[in-house]
Amino acid sequence: MRAVETIEMVDVWRRVIVGDEKSWVLFENGTCVILMEPEEDLAAQATEILREYGPVHPGSEAGDFGTIDLEAAPGWVVYGHHNDVLTYVSPEEVESPEDVMIGLLGRSKRDQDGRGLTVVHVEDKRPDR
Repeated sequence: MRAVETIEMVDVWRRVIVGDEKSWVLFENGTCVILMEPEEDLAAQATEILREYGPVHPGSEAGDFGTIDLEAAPGWVVYGHHNDVLTYVSPEEVESPEDVMIGLLGRSKRDQDGRGLTVVHVEDKRPDR
């Protein structure tokens, strides 16, 4: 992800995530891991979650997905089998805004992030920081 894309993606997630107190980590392809119980090293914690819940395994719950139409930003969030692992899909990325196409793209991006595990941003909202 280029620097401009990263800045834009951070802005999207800041608008989309409900609750100013939530820490989160953004990965290279737009997957965000929200850390409901943040530990000392947020990037390491999110990486471990995404290592387990990011890769797609066809025929398992890791292949399942759902989509959410966003109000706070253009596009959609694709969710899967972990409530706090979400992937952003922008309108520019899809030719047809059908849930299946959006979901397949988001799932593919999550799979790439779950295998690459490249952190591009950490949003630390812990009160003691």
